[in-house]
Amino acid sequence: MRFIILSVVWSIVLFSCAGKTEQVKAKYVFYFIGDGMGVNQVIGTEMYLAELEGRIGTKSLSFTSFPVRNYVTTYSGTNAVTCSAAAGTALATGTKTQNGRIGMRQDSSFLYSIAWRAKQAGKAVGVTTSVAINHATPAVFYAHQPDRQMYYEIGTDAAKAGFDFYGGAGWKQVFSPHDSSEIDLYSLLRDSGYVIIDHRQDFQALSTGAGKVVYVQPEDCVNPSSLPAAIDRKEEDLTLADITRKAIQFLSARNEDGFFLMVEGGIIDWLCHANDGAAAFREVVDFSEAIQVALDFYKAHPDETLIIVTADHETGGLALGNGPYELSLKLLANQKSSIIGLTQKLKQLKKSKGKNLTYPNLQELFKQECGFGAAVKLSPEEEQLLESEGVKMIRSNSSQLVRNEHTLVDPLAALAVEILNRKAMIRWASGGHSAGAVPVYAIGVGAEKFSGISDNTEIIGIIEKVAGY
Repeated sequence: MRFIILSVVWSIVLFSCAGKTEQVKAKYVFYFIGDGMGVNQVIGTEMYLAELEGRIGTKSLSFTSFPVRNYVTTYSGTNAVTCSAAAGTALATGTKTQNGRIGMRQDSSFLYSIAWRAKQAGKAVGVTTSVAINHATPAVFYAHQPDRQMYYEIGTDAAKAGFDFYGGAGWKQVFSPHDSSEIDLYSLLRDSGYVIIDHRQDFQALSTGAGKVVYVQPEDCVNPSSLPAAIDRKEEDLTLADITRKAIQFLSARNEDGFFLMVEGGIIDWLCHANDGAAAFREVVDFSEAIQVALDFYKAHPDETLIIVTADHETGGLALGNGPYELSLKLLANQKSSIIGLTQKLKQLKKSKGKNLTYPNLQELFKQECGFGAAVKLSPEEEQLLESEGVKMIRSNSSQLVRNEHTLVDPLAALAVEILNRKAMIRWASGGHSAGAVPVYAIGVGAEKFSGISDNTEIIGIIEKVAGY
């Protein structure tokens, strides 16, 4: 009898052990962060695309059909409305901190990111963005500084971290503002073993054994702090999808144990700060195209890959509707330049015409760039507003630009964009951040675990478990 009981118990143990399988780990982790991309930025883009097809509804982006869709809160350790540094630190380390801190607690002790943990676990690591590589969101993955404005010091931390791949527009504040004897960031990175490549060079010729890579725009680019907005882009311009593709190519060839790659769509935030609906929606589409590159990789490695898409905060307090129970988002397709590009074109027009500049010249520009007087009909009040601001510009001896969060814009360009927003029936609460919830999307190994979270600090713990860092 005793033998029979022991046999039964042993059989149960064997059956239980046989039924257990080792948990699959994510070999490849993609972490996409849309800076400033709140829920309404995503839904607004989908509704805009649907209207372009002549219907009311939504047209899915590459990531909005992911099997897991959720949203999380974004408040910082000290403020209900977070800045990018504190929000990014929470997304990178799982710990809230005060606004302005980069990879640091409120007591200034260091916080180590999921990218650092991936590197310690033997993975290849990439940090990429559509803005400057030492801007707040990419910085929190490799740097530890008390102030997000310490761009030079943040850049030196990139060299110290030793990650395999950095990609973006370039570096903000390449030289030390405090000590002229300090080595510039590009020289420091080269001395630390990095090869600097721009997208005009032959990336394919780079040996995977050549060390570490920094992939940026050419030195003669218009703005080293940002790629051109998608709406302003020329054929030869570097794109976030290009950077993502090169990062995957390099990281996957460099390390057989897998990689961790963070990709930030940083220009969404810039355009939402400027309350530029048309350009912001097209920037979300551009972000979606970069995610599609990772999704194509996922389809080739479905049992080894995890893709997470989220945002650090919402910017602008975007409202889809300004009173009437309708939207006319398709009108935004008449805008051909961002508020930044329109500012530049106004500057060029004033320079070319000089004292001969007239309001009809401005009317023609706005017809071409915004559809005013053609596809977009202006009311007498709107026309009067434009003319009043236009005459003010004509009479001014110099361009009276106003400071946006990240750039300078012409008041006339801002007015034109505001009118088009109003026509499309969208509205902005401010030129700053809001406390609005941000979306989370996930697909791949362990994606289902992200459906049960409610705050941005919870994302990292799940990545650690799923990837085994």
